[in-house]
This record gives sequence, structure tokens and C-alpha cells, in this order.
Amino acid sequence: MASTGIKQGPKLVSKSSAGGAGAAGAGGGPPIIPIASPLMGKKKKPFLGMPAPLGYVPGLGRGATGFTTRSDIGPARDANDPVDDRHAPPGKRTVGDQMKKNQEDEEEDLNDTNYDEFNGYAGSLFSSGPYEKDDEEADAIYAALDKRMDERRKERRELREKEEIEKYRMERPKIQQQFSDLKRKLSEVSEEEWLSIPEVGDARNKRQRNPRHEKLTPVPDSFFSKHLQTGENHTSVDPLQGVSMHANLGGLSTPYPGSMTPGTGELDMRKIGQARNTLMDMRLSQVSDSVSGQTVVDPKGYLTDLNSMIPTHGGDISDIKKARLLLKSVRETNPHHPPAWIASARLEEVTGKLQVARNLIMKGTEMCPKSEDVWLEAARLQPGDTAKAVVAQAVRHLPQSVRIYIRAAELETDMRAKKRVLRKALENVSKSVRLWKTAVELEEPEDARIMLSRAVECCPTSVELWLALARLETYENARRVLNKARENIPTDRHIWITAAKLEEANLNTQMVDKIIDRAITSLRANGVEINREQWIQDAEECDKAGSVATCQAVIRAVIGIGIEEEDCKHTWMEDSDSCVSHGALECARAIYAHALQVFPSKKSVWLRAAYFEKNNGTRESLEALLQRAVAHCPKAEVLWLMGAKSKWLAEDVPAARSILALAFQANPNSEEIWLAAVKLESENNEYERARRLLAKARSSAPTARVFMKSVKLEWVLGNIEAAQELCTEALKHYEDFPKLWMMRGQIEEQCENMDKAREAYNQGLKKCPHSSGLWLLLSRLEERVGQLTRARAILEKARLKNPQSPDLWLESVRLEFRAGLKNIANTLMAKALQECPNSGILWAEAVFLEARPQRKTKSVDALKKCEHDPHVLLAVAKLFWSERKITKAREWFLRTVKIEPDLGDAWALFYKFEQQHGTEEQQEEVRKRCENAEPRHGELWCAESKHVLNWQKKTGEILAGVAGKIKNTF
Repeated sequence: MASTGIKQGPKLVSKSSAGGAGAAGAGGGPPIIPIASPLMGKKKKPFLGMPAPLGYVPGLGRGATGFTTRSDIGPARDANDPVDDRHAPPGKRTVGDQMKKNQEDEEEDLNDTNYDEFNGYAGSLFSSGPYEKDDEEADAIYAALDKRMDERRKERRELREKEEIEKYRMERPKIQQQFSDLKRKLSEVSEEEWLSIPEVGDARNKRQRNPRHEKLTPVPDSFFSKHLQTGENHTSVDPLQGVSMHANLGGLSTPYPGSMTPGTGELDMRKIGQARNTLMDMRLSQVSDSVSGQTVVDPKGYLTDLNSMIPTHGGDISDIKKARLLLKSVRETNPHHPPAWIASARLEEVTGKLQVARNLIMKGTEMCPKSEDVWLEAARLQPGDTAKAVVAQAVRHLPQSVRIYIRAAELETDMRAKKRVLRKALENVSKSVRLWKTAVELEEPEDARIMLSRAVECCPTSVELWLALARLETYENARRVLNKARENIPTDRHIWITAAKLEEANLNTQMVDKIIDRAITSLRANGVEINREQWIQDAEECDKAGSVATCQAVIRAVIGIGIEEEDCKHTWMEDSDSCVSHGALECARAIYAHALQVFPSKKSVWLRAAYFEKNNGTRESLEALLQRAVAHCPKAEVLWLMGAKSKWLAEDVPAARSILALAFQANPNSEEIWLAAVKLESENNEYERARRLLAKARSSAPTARVFMKSVKLEWVLGNIEAAQELCTEALKHYEDFPKLWMMRGQIEEQCENMDKAREAYNQGLKKCPHSSGLWLLLSRLEERVGQLTRARAILEKARLKNPQSPDLWLESVRLEFRAGLKNIANTLMAKALQECPNSGILWAEAVFLEARPQRKTKSVDALKKCEHDPHVLLAVAKLFWSERKITKAREWFLRTVKIEPDLGDAWALFYKFEQQHGTEEQQEEVRKRCENAEPRHGELWCAESKHVLNWQKKTGEILAGVAGKIKNTF
């Protein structure tokens, strides 16, 4: 209420005083006493009526400052608006010009307030004057002085700035420095604590995370037709329109079937279509012949013809117009420039204006009559007979052009006419190899020989013509032709190689080596560099053409050129592999033969040559090579064994025995040869001879493997007691050989002596605690007798003794899975993959532990970790098989057996797959490839091949047995 009184008081006083003054002045009576107010009793403020102090801003205390009004900044006018003065000079007719002028005035302010006693004026007195050369020199001098002074103070300034920055950083450190102590403490955080930190979520709401795009609905023509007459303007459609009532549908929906949309106004689309058809009929009738009554244009085919005139280009019309104008400019500027005419014609051709293109190119032939390309383009664009006339005209202008003659021959359809054109061309251009080759191709062999004899006279430097003539001549004449060719072209190697082929074809093989050697000498004498790679390619071509002697002679002549002595062996082996990959087997055989001559005592070269003959040669060639090999390398046991095996596979057992006897003489007490002899006898049912050999081996060359084979022989023959005795004797000497303990336990299991088997396994584990096979056998024994808990404990103990063992982890997972505890199996698999992240067998098992929808994702993870592991590739193949993707499954099976041909499980699954989805030929191919590979590893394969009853089965029989036991339940 006080504020109200303060506000109203002065008003009342002022009115009363005004009224009183008027009355006193008028009547001269006593003054009227003013109405009492609350201010009358208070003292008058001392500052009222006084001038404001220096720096006083009204309203600053209560924050009522900072407002900008139009009077402060002037009228809101655009820079391009005209000024009020209609007669303003040219540079001052817009608001922007006036503002620029004001700014320039402000920049050139030479007021006294802008003057300093030391520095003078803030701006330059002469900025508006001309900048002359002496001004530039003065500025350069001053700049050099400033730079010199700045360099003198530079070190002190930089030191001072560095100290200031360090002082500032100490007072106000960066956020990174403030958290440095916390970062150091991060080293104390454990992995579990780090993983327990929650992930940062998306703080946006649902609408921000899933923005909806604006929906645009096309509006029908009837909607526009309704509102044509009403004159309404709407920028959007009411979503409720058409829902409220049928009277207001407005063309957005039809109220009942078969009726027209209401509210269509005067615009009727049906009538527009009828009018269009009427207009087309009128145009067709206009072009009809009224005199004869026959129509010039076929109305039915008219639209079809129009379609053929549609431009086939994909560019914009405006671009075509620009290109047309540009090319026209080029033609007019330089009318004798052939590419301009060709480009113009092709542009019109692309846009569908073929006649315009023809006219342009014919004009181009007039302007550029000596251009071969223009004439050829004209011949291409013109139809048949016209093109012939164009070519004839071109020949008159360019009688030496080979391309025009060939084009003329191509235009002729009759063979005799073609020959006539080419012979006429050869009269004018007798030095053209291309014309001769084209003409010879059209002739019969006898006429071709005559023409070629003339051709080599006209073109004596063409190798192709000489070689073609040599092929058509008899042996004696061909020799003479090639000798002439060598005289005319002494630097070409193909003539020499053809001469060698000619001698070989006529059974004169002793001359082949002489010709090739003479070729190398002659080419070097003529300054030709002998390129080794090119000659080897020529040898491969000779091999494919059947010229074996020439091929081998070329290889012998060039194989050692340009190679250092220490690189010979490595380079030659690479060359032989390259030849095999190209299918040139004789080249590879020649390279191996030469390498064996140079390195007769290298076991590795003999082995590679032997494997080459085994894979690509005959049995006889392999045995001949191995005989030479063991003569040069008698200590190489594998060469003796390969020779014996080759004889045994050929069912020549006595020869195999004799080879092994020779091997014994060269390598006395060799374990491999002893065991090979035992296998030879046992496979041929000579069991007594095998026993005697093993007894002799145990006495003369006792090894753990010899004892193991002795036990195995007695076991498979059914002599269990003899096998047990031999096993006990062997364990006295080789108690750290785990396979002996395994065989002892398995023999006891076969005899149903579970306790003795368990005891054998436990004793073996004491001696061989790192043998995964023993742990697995003991675990499976306990599982078989129903002791699941004990089996689980055994596997846990095994994993502690043998960390990072994939086989033990895999068995643990399968144990839980067989027990029906799938969750535990998944948990164990996760732990196993953490401990053995690069184990292929674990990843392969993990793929099929997942549910079907997740298997593909798991297989991708497996391939990332183990890209070239055969077990993972096999799992992917099985995955495609389960999804019925036959082609992909076959590709992955092939990839698996290529990477690891020793994996028997892959072959068995591949064979099973082909039995279900392949042909008999594909099954047979898989079986043959498996027999050649002779796989020995794989879980399913070993279970079948090492079974006591299957000890005499061949690889093919084992393959069929394993495939028969596979059930594709994956």
C-alpha cells in the first residue's frame, strides 16, 4: 500500500496546485489549501532536481538495460533498397552504397581525437593515395627491421611464454591431468571388475531412437478436379476426410461399385483419352492418299515404327544438344579434322538419326578424302550396295590402305568375289602380311602353297608366312624353306623350334638336340638374349603338340641359363611344379631328369621325382626311377619302401621281398624296413614268416614299435595269451611307451576284465601322465560301466595335468552331452574355447552344439578363428549338407580333402554325401582319390581301421565301412 500512495500522491498534489493557481490568479481570493498526502510529512530527497552524476545509466540497478530499439539502429532496410533521394549520383543510389561510403569515411577519420603524440594517427594518412615502388621498398625495409628485432627477442619471448603457460597449467590444469591419478589406479582393476561395469545405454527416448519418416500419399486426379471450380487452396488433406459421411468424400473414394466418383467437376479423364485417340485418327487420315484411296501409312504399324525411332542413348537431351553444338563448332573451326566428323556421325547414330549420320560422314569424306578412318566409318554406316560404292571410292583415294581392302573383302558375300578383291589388293600392296594371310586363308591347300611361296618373296621378314609355307611343303622342301627363313630372319627362335619339330615328326630324333643347341649358339651370335621363361613356354607348347623330343631338348638346353649354382635346385623344383600345373608333364619329367643328373645324391630330388612318377606316370617308370634312386641313395629307407610297395601293389610279392632284402643289406637293423617286411608277409597271409621276422627284429633291433607290432600281430590272430605275454615283456623294457599300456587295457576290455583294464590304464597314467589317449580310454571305460561321476572326475584331473588339450575338453563336452546335460555341455564348451581359442575340433563341435538358427553365425566365428583348419571346413560342409545346399556342400568337402588329405573322416563324410546326392561317377572318383591319399587319421576313421577285425581291410573297404556307420542327424 505504501507504493500505491507514493505513486498517487504527486498526481493529486499536482492537480490541486494547478487548480489553486488558476483560481487565485482569476479571483484574487485566498489560496486553496492542498489535499493532505503521505509525502507531505517526509523530507524532500536531496538529489531530486539535480543533474545526474558522471557515468550514471538509468535502470542499471534493476537490470533494465541492454534493450535495442529501432531508433538505435535505424530503419529496417535492405542493402539493395533505393535511397529516398531520386536524383542521387550513381555510386549512392542504394542503402548499401551509402553504408559503404560511411564506413570508408569512418576508416579515414583524421580527427584530433584519433591522433597520438607518439604513434600519430591510428590509420595511414596516405592509404587513399597511390602505392608506388618506393613505398614498396620502404615497407620491405621496415619489415626486414621488424623481423630482425623480432629474432633478437625470440628466445626471451619464447622462454617467457613457456613459463607463463606452465604457471597457467599449474593454476588451471587440463581435465586429462586432473584424472591422471585415477587413470593410474585403473591398473589395479581386475578383469572381473572391468567386465562388471555396465554398458552405456542409449539415453534417447523411443521416438528419437526410431524416427518415423514422413508419409507421402499420391493424390488422385479426381481430387484436383473437384476443387477446380471451388477455388479452395489446401496444403494438406484432412485425415478424417472420407470417414465422416459419404456426402463429403470429394473423390477420395467411390461410394458404391460401378458408379462414377462424385464431385468430378468439368475435368473428365476419360474424355481426355477419347480426344487423344480422335487426334491420332485425324493425323492418320491426313497422310492418306485421297486420289487412289490407298493409305500411305499403315495405321496398325505406325506406332510400332515409332518405337523403333526412340533414341537408344541413356543421356539427357540437353547433353546431346550441347554435344551437337560442340561438334558443329569443331567441324566449322577445323573441317579437315577426321575425328570431328566421325564423332558427329556416331552421336547422330546413337540418338537414332541414322540418315543424318550418313549425310554427315559422307560430307566428312569430301572434306577429309585421305583419312582411312572416315572412309571406314562411312562404309560401316551405309547399307550393303552403297557401302561397296563408298569403299570403291575410298580405294581410288587411298590405293595403299590395307584396312579398306579388307573391309571391301568383308562386304563381298561371294567367295570368288572376296578372292578377286584380295588379289587386286595384293597387286597394289604386295608387302602387307595381313593381306597375304587373309588371302591364303581363303585358298585350298595347293593354291595356298603357291601363294605362300610368292608371299615369302614379298614379305621375307614374316615368320608366320615362312612357317605356314613349311607346314604345307614336303619334308625336303620344308627343310629348304626353313633354311631360307633362317637366312632371312636370323633372330627368331620359332624357326629353329619348328625345324626341330619337323625332324622329330620325320623320326630323325638325333638331329633335334643338335638343332636346338645350334639355335642357342646362332641366336647368341646375332645378339639375341636367351629368355629362359619364353623358351620354357615354347617347350610346354611343344609338349602339348606331342613333340616330346623337341620339348626335352629345349628344356635341357635352357634350364640352366641365368641361374646361380646355389639356386639351381630350388628354381628347378619350382619350374617342374609350374609345368605340372600347366599340364606339361614331359617338361616336368625332363626337368627332374636334368636335376637328377646334376644332383644324383640328393634324396629330396629323388623323392619328388618318385612322387611325380607315382601321381602322373606309369608303374614301370616309377620302378625304373626307384631302382636308379636306391643305387645313388642306398641309405634312403623311404625309396626302398616305395619300390617294395610298388611291387606289392602289382602283386609281385617275390620282387618286393628281394627289394626289402637288398634294403636290409644297405640298412641293417632299420626299424622301418623290418616292419615293412613284416607287413608284407602278414598281408599275404604268411603269418609264420612274419612271426619269425618280428622275433629276429626283437633280438637284433629291439624298439618299442617292433614290440607293439609283435603284440598287435598276436592279438589280431586271436592269440590273446601270447599277446599279453609279449605286452608284459615289452613293458619291462619300454614302460614309458603309452601305446603298449593302451593295448594291454584294450585286450583286457575285450576279455571283459574291466578291473584289470582299469588297473592297466591307471598304471599307464602313472608312467605316462601326459598321454591324452590313456585318459580318454579310462574315462570311456568308467562311462561304459555306468560310473559317470568317476568319468567326469578323471577328465577334470586329466585337464589339470594336461592344460590346453583340445581332445580332453572335447571328450568332457561330449560326456555331458551324452548324459543329457546340454547346458553343462555348453558351459564347458565356452570354457574350452577360452582355453583353446584356435582349436579346430572344438569349434567344429561348437557349431553343432548350437540350435539350428545360430549355427551359421557360429560357423562364421569358427572360420575367423581357424580359417584353414580341416575340422572347421568339414563342419561348414556338414552345415551346408544339413541345409540341402548341395553345390556349396560339395565345394567345401573338396576344399577340406585338398587341405588335409590325411583326414579319413573328411573322406568318409564326402563319400556318404556323394552316395546320397551324387552320381556313381562322383562316388567312384571320391573312392579313388581316397585310395590314393591313404588317410590314417580321424576319429571315425581310426575307430574303424584300427579295429581288430578290420586289420586286413584295404582303404576302399574301410571308407565304405565308415560311411555306412555315419548317420547324418546333424
